[in-house]
Amino acid sequence: MSRLSLINQGKKREKLVNKYSSKRKSLKALAKNKELPLEERFEASMKLSQLPRNSSSVRLRSRCEITGRPRGYYRKFKLSRIVLRDMALSGLIPGMTKSSW
Repeated sequence: MSRLSLINQGKKREKLVNKYSSKRKSLKALAKNKELPLEERFEASMKLSQLPRNSSSVRLRSRCEITGRPRGYYRKFKLSRIVLRDMALSGLIPGMTKSSW
């Protein structure tokens, strides 16, 4: 099990990303628009840098829903490889069986 503080920190970042996503998207569009004057683009980039760092979607880390493990994460199931295997072997995931050849 991952440390609880890291799991809570990830949830807090997720809330910030959702809160500032539209504002961040519009400021990025202004900053990248080459048709605007340089001053306006610079002002937009300065406003973008004033936003909280944790509101950037790049800072999110995918974690297992059950254990909080950050590595070996399957996006489709939102589980780590270890939990996915345990659940598949116990028959909790429909249609998934252990492979054999």
